[in-house]
Amino acid sequence: MNVLPVYSRYDITPIKGNGCSVELEDGKQILDLYGGHGVISIGHNHPVFNQNIKNQIDQLMFYSNSVEIPLQKQLANTLGRLSGYEEYNLFLCNSGAEANENALKLASFKTGKSTVLAFKGGFHGRTSASVAVTDNPSIQAPINQGHEVVFVDLNDKDAFDKAIVKGDICAVIIEGIQGVGGLNEANVEFMQHIQQTCNSLDIVLILDEIQSGYGRTGTFFAHQHHGICPDLITVAKGMGNGFPIAAVLVNPDIEIKKGMLGTTFGGNHLACRAALSVLEVLEDEQLMQHALNMELFLRHELQNISQIKQIKGRGLMLGLEFEFPVSELRKELLFTHQIFTGGSSNLKLLRILPPLTISIAELSLFVNALITCLKTKNDE
Repeated sequence: MNVLPVYSRYDITPIKGNGCSVELEDGKQILDLYGGHGVISIGHNHPVFNQNIKNQIDQLMFYSNSVEIPLQKQLANTLGRLSGYEEYNLFLCNSGAEANENALKLASFKTGKSTVLAFKGGFHGRTSASVAVTDNPSIQAPINQGHEVVFVDLNDKDAFDKAIVKGDICAVIIEGIQGVGGLNEANVEFMQHIQQTCNSLDIVLILDEIQSGYGRTGTFFAHQHHGICPDLITVAKGMGNGFPIAAVLVNPDIEIKKGMLGTTFGGNHLACRAALSVLEVLEDEQLMQHALNMELFLRHELQNISQIKQIKGRGLMLGLEFEFPVSELRKELLFTHQIFTGGSSNLKLLRILPPLTISIAELSLFVNALITCLKTKNDE
């Protein structure tokens, strides 16, 4: 039996991780500035995370939601306190796509409607409704295309208002910052207009914080830079530092009856322990402030590199936009300088999603390598 190649892969095989680096099978050390799509939030093999996981394995790894799981309440309390959403309810599941599926389902339950307004360049998952609200027809099978979705441009208030006025929208779904789409972000005025419109028309506002949440942009959620409060917030990726866990934060005004949502593996003992460990390290090591400090350092160091046309994003969710496709640049950074970076649907954008624990020294290695690569390109 062969394993399906779900992505194009680089010919490297990591076998061990430590902090912001991974070791390959040939012994080389790679500086990881991508974190597996932004999943590694507190670093590979963080000692607090590892010890907590080992202790939980020795106690109980799993039981289903047919029994009481006190760790879930502990997680909800800690997440509520650190995120500022203590009054919200928490639904635990396993992946970002699953979180968005359940958020869209809740919105439809609440409004009795089925049309969703989403944004061009957005990515929300690869399953049923989540892929339907993703702006990429090439990954939508015919069965996904039956969903009713309207796409508009980010920050286009007139297009948004024109779509909303029809009265058939159950939900608006938007990323705090677009990840796959290339680090595009709604501005404050547009975000606040979305919320005000949704509130006045009884439309559910869903903030997809799957990649942009969990301290990555310097606030717990990226939307908190805009002073808004959505109805539903979806989280995953950095939530478990590599262990599969996701969630939907639910406004208490949205009623959830038993049986409306369900999950076998969601919120299991080991998953909750992983998520609690991430929050513990995030708070104890003040990683949200650290993300802001590292952003300031990077922007300062990169400001005089003329080939960089724009630096997009916030905190440690950044994109460097060039006038040329970055695929060869990424390869040179990886195979010549042992630095792993990310791409996006914007082929001219280099994506930076390192663990939030990354140091100035490690970021300096990247800056120096980038300068060397660009000089080589200019000399060609």
